[in-house]
Amino acid sequence: MQTIYIFGHKMPDTDTVCASISLSYLKNKQGLTTEPRVLGTLNKETKFVLDYFHIPEPEFLNDVKVQVRNMHYNKEAMIEEHLSVYEAYKEMVEYEVTGFPLVNKHKKLTGYVNVKEISKFLIDGDITYLNTSYDNILKTLNGTAITRFDDEIEGHILAAAYKSETFINRVQLNKDSILIVGDRYKILEYAINSGIKLLICVNGSNIPSDLVNLANQNKVNVISVPLGTYKCANMLKLCNYVKLLNINPHPITFSPIDYRDDFIDISSKLGHTNYPVVNKKGICVGMMRLVDANNFERKQVILVDHNQQSQSVDGIEEASILEVIDHHNLGTIGTSIPINFRSMPVGCTCTIIYQLYKEANIPIPPNIAGIMLSAILSDTLLFKSPTTTDIDIEVGNKLAEIAHLDINEYGMQMFKAASTVSELSVYDIIHTDMKTFKYDDSNIAISQVMTLDFDDIHERAEDVITELNNMCEYGGLKIALLFVTDVIRNGSYLFYNEKSKDLLEDAYGIDELYQGLYFDGVVSRKKQMLPPLLESEDRR
Repeated sequence: MQTIYIFGHKMPDTDTVCASISLSYLKNKQGLTTEPRVLGTLNKETKFVLDYFHIPEPEFLNDVKVQVRNMHYNKEAMIEEHLSVYEAYKEMVEYEVTGFPLVNKHKKLTGYVNVKEISKFLIDGDITYLNTSYDNILKTLNGTAITRFDDEIEGHILAAAYKSETFINRVQLNKDSILIVGDRYKILEYAINSGIKLLICVNGSNIPSDLVNLANQNKVNVISVPLGTYKCANMLKLCNYVKLLNINPHPITFSPIDYRDDFIDISSKLGHTNYPVVNKKGICVGMMRLVDANNFERKQVILVDHNQQSQSVDGIEEASILEVIDHHNLGTIGTSIPINFRSMPVGCTCTIIYQLYKEANIPIPPNIAGIMLSAILSDTLLFKSPTTTDIDIEVGNKLAEIAHLDINEYGMQMFKAASTVSELSVYDIIHTDMKTFKYDDSNIAISQVMTLDFDDIHERAEDVITELNNMCEYGGLKIALLFVTDVIRNGSYLFYNEKSKDLLEDAYGIDELYQGLYFDGVVSRKKQMLPPLLESEDRR
């Protein structure tokens, strides 16, 4: 069963991470195989929450693009380099391919051979030389072992075409000779006494027992075959190791973790038909054909706390989205088939997931209840945010009972753990919780950081403004904002890129905006920070 990945947006906050974990637990209890994932580095608040409830941090998910390992390539398509040319050809015919990767006995890739090269070998190959195994000869010629002293057979092939006396007088045999002969006693005796490498007796000839004894004494390999001399001579070269035909010891390969679109691009440029698939240890795990690019499985995912493609994992358009659980406005993600889509106008995704637990009649463990409560308190700012609904408060109280927590006491612990920004760089302060939105023909970015110590950020105001300016100048943004939210005061301080001042004054109805201006009661990006900007855009 394919593992289903559950994850939130690219800037993971407490709701995104805790929703992924709690929903994964629920789905697994319902019989699915799921794993929570994150798309970025966790912030201090989220780390505090997971540590507090002894829950491991989800693994990072880089992308959900289709990879070679998701494609239905032939995992058996390879030839051991010590097979005969004949066996290699039979396998290519069986698999209906024109070539095969060559591997050693450990399945390490050693090269590539194709039908074209076999055909060339049959026409132009040296019919007088043999380099193979005793077993290959038996199998290819359907032979019977009479005597066997060597597993490897290498030498020059001869056929006894002369009269016996002429052959004995004219042909010099040695330990590298491989002789094809019929029922000709004198030549058989001469060959065995010469200590040749291999004696092949054609037409199923019976070899006298005294010659068999002589072959044993001289350690001469003897094989009897049912073929005639002509066919035996023609088939014998097909007994050669296929590795002798290796046309490319370093073929173009792909790894199981390579992306499907890269495979299509490269193979289209090269024009080859078949490509070995090799893992990072150099082991060949099969062969990919160009036509296999159309036969693949998409990775299965469930999205939480977002439904915009720009906020989701790379390659989301290649994945199969099974479900979306969110509390934001509808975004740009689309699906090819109907899916379960649960969206509610509440302050937190975990509020919705609580409802799913109740509908499934599955009890919530205390540690899962704890992280779900943490997400609700984080997103609603201890129920002070205007996004807070009665449902959030009701669910939060029920989760607190399950987790045995005092909401105010625990909530302040959580916010204090996350409020220190002195250890963060200006870049991290701005980018840790940043979301982008479509604005006019460009985009706007709204970052939010929670802290009880605004002075620390105010002292670095120049660097903050410089980073916001650079984001717009070099990052293709129209507006870049940082709201520094003070949970205790229940308001936010605003920093912005300098070129957006007039737009912000118009949007927020301010006569004279300045960097670090305090907005009393403004704590929600979704309901208070973003809407005035979008409404201002509509008015222009």
